[in-house]
Amino acid sequence: MQFGGHNFANPALLEKALTHASTHLEHDNERLEFLGDAALDLIVAHELYARRPALSEGAMTEIKAVVVSRPTLSAVARELGLDRLARVGPGLRSRTLPASVLANLYEALLGAVYLDGGFEAARRAALATLGETLERATREWGSANPKQRLQHLAQARWATLPSYQLLEAFGSAHSKAFCMQARIGEASFPSAWGRTRKEAERWAAFEALLVLEAQARAASVNAPADQADDKSE
Repeated sequence: MQFGGHNFANPALLEKALTHASTHLEHDNERLEFLGDAALDLIVAHELYARRPALSEGAMTEIKAVVVSRPTLSAVARELGLDRLARVGPGLRSRTLPASVLANLYEALLGAVYLDGGFEAARRAALATLGETLERATREWGSANPKQRLQHLAQARWATLPSYQLLEAFGSAHSKAFCMQARIGEASFPSAWGRTRKEAERWAAFEALLVLEAQARAASVNAPADQADDKSE
């Protein structure tokens, strides 16, 4: 198996990265997950710093938070088929793997790539799997596009408008942070932080779009063959 184009010289690292702690085996992927999380933070931060010299520290922090978020990583992990390859305990075998488990699998595999091939190999694997999301998040930062796209999608699919709920706010009058969550009807989506309510709403909309787009891709992959043929005609 490849991960982001990387072929493992040490197959034991790959096997360990795919072994979830729920198996209760001696060697699971938790330590690799810790390493991969740190490597991913550095890779994304470095790419933003190198590619976008005009971005402020705050903007880079916000973009990185979206790219390395649980919804993003779990969607990528599912697209890569990690849910089918993972070794999990009995309690997880009979149901769809949670987003947290999928995101952890992604990070563990990246940590394994780092140990197997070094930082450059990990960087190539991360960009091969997350590069499109990184570019999109960078393009859409500072614009109203995510909120507009979510509004159009909600109107077209459910004939309703999204709403935004303030979950938390802290800080002084001159240095506040806001946590917002997008909702469409009864459905709620991962929350996001911003320095203003509008900024937090933009990122909350972006998080919702990530979830909805991942669901649409999964539905397309799992569609019966005759439906897929009908769409292609």
